[in-house]
Amino acid sequence: MNNSEATFDNSVMTEFLERVVTEGGAAVAGLTTALGDRLGLYVAMAGAGPLTSGQLAERTGLNERYVREWLAAQVAGEYVRYDAEGDAYLLPDEHAAVLADPDSPTYAVGTFRILGAFYDKEDALAEAFRTGEGVGWQDYSRGLFEGTATLFRPGYVAALVSEWLPALDGVVEKLERGASVADVGCGFGHSTLLMARAFPQSRFRGYDFHGPSIETARRLASEQGLDDRVTFDVATAQDFPGEKYDLITFFDCLHDLGDPGGALRRAEQTLAEDGTCMVVEPNMSGEVVENINPLGRAFTASSVIVCLPAALAQKGPHALGNHPGEETERAIAEEAGLRDWTLAVEGPTNRVYALKR
Repeated sequence: MNNSEATFDNSVMTEFLERVVTEGGAAVAGLTTALGDRLGLYVAMAGAGPLTSGQLAERTGLNERYVREWLAAQVAGEYVRYDAEGDAYLLPDEHAAVLADPDSPTYAVGTFRILGAFYDKEDALAEAFRTGEGVGWQDYSRGLFEGTATLFRPGYVAALVSEWLPALDGVVEKLERGASVADVGCGFGHSTLLMARAFPQSRFRGYDFHGPSIETARRLASEQGLDDRVTFDVATAQDFPGEKYDLITFFDCLHDLGDPGGALRRAEQTLAEDGTCMVVEPNMSGEVVENINPLGRAFTASSVIVCLPAALAQKGPHALGNHPGEETERAIAEEAGLRDWTLAVEGPTNRVYALKR
């Protein structure tokens, strides 16, 4: 008997097997959560009290047999409660706050919208592992763009105007008087529009290299009546136009860039004399063992699937992933001319940095 056989612990193996089976079930069930969100099933159940499958199908205009099967999966995952006596299903208010209210800071279904886009790229990612090449952000399906916007918006709603901006020295006062702002890597523009709504005297310009996302941002600005002071244009982080910005923001995107230094150099070039660059990044450690927690697991996995491949596809000097560590990003900023680096706010999911010359 070799040493490995002598020390093999069946109880450890069994416990780990149970965990893998549980997580495999969760991975499969995630698609039913995405469908519940996409089809309005959670919204229809929120605040409605117990509903039969027929009543829910009628509320949503969906096929009852499919709805009944979906409800069975929701009960098995304990997202929905079942009353056998009344053959009815209930979405508790506490669950609805997480699954059915896009304006709630606890709304968390964005991750599930992304799943299809992630799994769809398995073949491309396997090939990238072999070749070292990247997979461009624009090469993923729309679910990635929609899911990312949905995932991050609640955090921005909860903290951007009330906590993050006030933590930047003098920035709120400038915004209240009337400032010029560039939101780089804006995606669907949720961050840009939140700031514009809060500070009507200021003017905002959102930039992203992804044309379809810019089109969506323009539509949202028009729908929200903010297109009189918000514009969205296609541009990269290294060549976005403008000058003398009082505030330049990078929301959860700097680590996705192949040339984050180039982006920060462009920010340094276009900032006003006393301008501020705000960089929002995942609250992750550069030490891998410090990321052993549920959020750390989600972030590091998404880095394998999209953050690192997207950066590699840009063929720049860096491929950071989403957990390079503060010191790495700070060194890049200093080289770009933004040598005044301050940790302004730290929350469960994000770190907010204020950068100046």
